[in-house]
Amino acid sequence: MSVLTVVALSLGFVLLIGGGEVLVRGAGGLAAVLGISPLVVGLTVVAFATSAPELAVSVDAALSGYPGLAVGNVVGSNIANILLILGLTAIVAPLVATSRIVRVDIPIMVLFSLVVLLVALDGTISFLDGLLLFAGLVTYTTATIVIARKQDGDRATEALDAPAGDSAGETTPTGGDTSHPVLLNSALVIAGVALLVIGARLLVTAASDLASAWGMSDLVIGLTVVAIGTSLPELATSLVAAIRGERDLAIGNIVGSNMFNIGAVLGMTSLITPIGVAPGAIRFDLPIMLAVSMALLPIAFTGMAIKRWEGLLFAGFYAAYVAYVVLQAADHDALDPFSAAMLWFVIPVTALWLIVLATYELGVRRGRGQARGRPVARDDGGREGG
Repeated sequence: MSVLTVVALSLGFVLLIGGGEVLVRGAGGLAAVLGISPLVVGLTVVAFATSAPELAVSVDAALSGYPGLAVGNVVGSNIANILLILGLTAIVAPLVATSRIVRVDIPIMVLFSLVVLLVALDGTISFLDGLLLFAGLVTYTTATIVIARKQDGDRATEALDAPAGDSAGETTPTGGDTSHPVLLNSALVIAGVALLVIGARLLVTAASDLASAWGMSDLVIGLTVVAIGTSLPELATSLVAAIRGERDLAIGNIVGSNMFNIGAVLGMTSLITPIGVAPGAIRFDLPIMLAVSMALLPIAFTGMAIKRWEGLLFAGFYAAYVAYVVLQAADHDALDPFSAAMLWFVIPVTALWLIVLATYELGVRRGRGQARGRPVARDDGGREGG
């Protein structure tokens, strides 16, 4: 490992940490000023911003004639976002999942993952396929912002009008209080994104050089080294958000980023040039991405939170996934027993466990609902419900 590689790796990590801190501060400030929840900001502004490295890498890879890197980058990043990023973040600070993200956003993320698998079955993500993916993202983003503005309109109006209604003791003028915070927090978001992109670029360049020297294919590099490298902005942002208590923003960042990766990164890249999808990605990696997305739903549903032990489970599965990809690329003798253990024991047991947990949670919720309903039904009819 050369000195330049060490410097690039070290500087990249520093820029990522600093960029995550600045971006979370700016995004949290925008949410407060505009009266929009941190979850919506995480699903849109922060998610799209932290996915900028994936977009840049995939477009550049497709134009340079490396479609395997473009597809592997997105698929690997989405798998890493859920298993590695959410896993590590939940280990640091358990994440609270809101009802909206369980009922709406995670199912839509699963739908995006299913659609990209279906359009890739013919071995190519074409111009029309990309148009479909991109249109879906635009529709989702527009609906999310419109609904959020409608629901939070009263709160936003109160926040913006508060200085004008206060007493003369307020020190700031009415006109400057609304625009200045927006400009300042927008500048923080832009600066944070810039730091994240530069830091991720340094890390990806150094790691890709090392992986190429070790003889890894472009698909494997995309699924592992580049995917992890371009997911580092999400990791830095989610960790900082969780530590600062912005846990809605942390989980919204990951879910929104996965949808952006499919709708914008793959969608826009295929609008520029058709993307060829390797048979191995269709048989294994894309289904794994769909399965991981589906697994997040019962995890978030149980207790409406992603707990530490669930974060450990996710991180462990990501380590197993990377081990499989590396063993397969090396055609190692341990691949067959490793695959058999994962396919016939670990995955079925985990799936059964998730089903049992989700069923138990449904039973608990149904029991609570019935318990609340019985006293009202038996008491005097004139009593108000409570």
